[in-house]
Amino acid sequence: MLDLAANSNSNAAADPMVPRVVRVTKRRKDAPDVVTLEMEMKDGFDFVPGQFNMLTAFGVGEVAISISGDPVKRNRLVHTIRDVGPVSGALTRLQPGQSLGLRGPFGIGWPVAEAAGRDVIIFAGGLGLAPLRPAIYRVLGERKRFGKVALLYGTRTPGDILFQRELESWRRTLDATVEITVDRGTPEWHGHVGVVTNLVKYAEFDPKTALAMVCGPEVMMRFGAAALRAAGMPDTNIYLSMERNMKCAVGFCGHCQFGPVFVCKDGPVFTFDRLREILTVKEL
Repeated sequence: MLDLAANSNSNAAADPMVPRVVRVTKRRKDAPDVVTLEMEMKDGFDFVPGQFNMLTAFGVGEVAISISGDPVKRNRLVHTIRDVGPVSGALTRLQPGQSLGLRGPFGIGWPVAEAAGRDVIIFAGGLGLAPLRPAIYRVLGERKRFGKVALLYGTRTPGDILFQRELESWRRTLDATVEITVDRGTPEWHGHVGVVTNLVKYAEFDPKTALAMVCGPEVMMRFGAAALRAAGMPDTNIYLSMERNMKCAVGFCGHCQFGPVFVCKDGPVFTFDRLREILTVKEL
């Protein structure tokens, strides 16, 4: 019997446009419309925190999804997916044992190495915590290499908070500030209520040398960058992860062009000084 997965893996190594076939080994529901899928990669899978893969739901289509797992665990590939359309919806409905297509990894990731010796601010909104999760694993796994660390996370409701067990574990056991806010609280919620930019005041950092990694809805990133700038952080120390309609992932098709850059190959992570002007252009 032909091993389709093994055959696709060998083809993918030679051509970035040819997907390999992988199988789901674990599925977890993290929020009402968010599912985390885990795939076992027997030959390992190396990636940089902040990179993404192109995932194929067979018979439906292909979509760019950030990698959300621990980069140290090379045999486990993890993606956290929100059901927002036909392809992402089909992916969230996959069950253990079912297959999907995989191309990647692609793109430029978070500057974790450059953050060594500096204070680190990790600023997440909604599903934006998923692309930041590999960077959090790296920073907290090598905690002594960094200065003060703060994770500031905002989402819609308490029920939409992702990775709740990990957030509580990081808050309890690690030398890091973890602050969470929601747009709308519930009677059971005793935490912050309001926009995520309100959390900046709880983070201790040297604004001149600290490095910030920001990911979330575009409006949240604009206001997040503004709050960090107001605290004295230079634009070159603020990194944003952009999301655009990526089709080829290698800069051929032009679908993800954002002003003078292609998000798939020039990003998705950019310093704020590169994006500051084009982020103000309406509907770009």
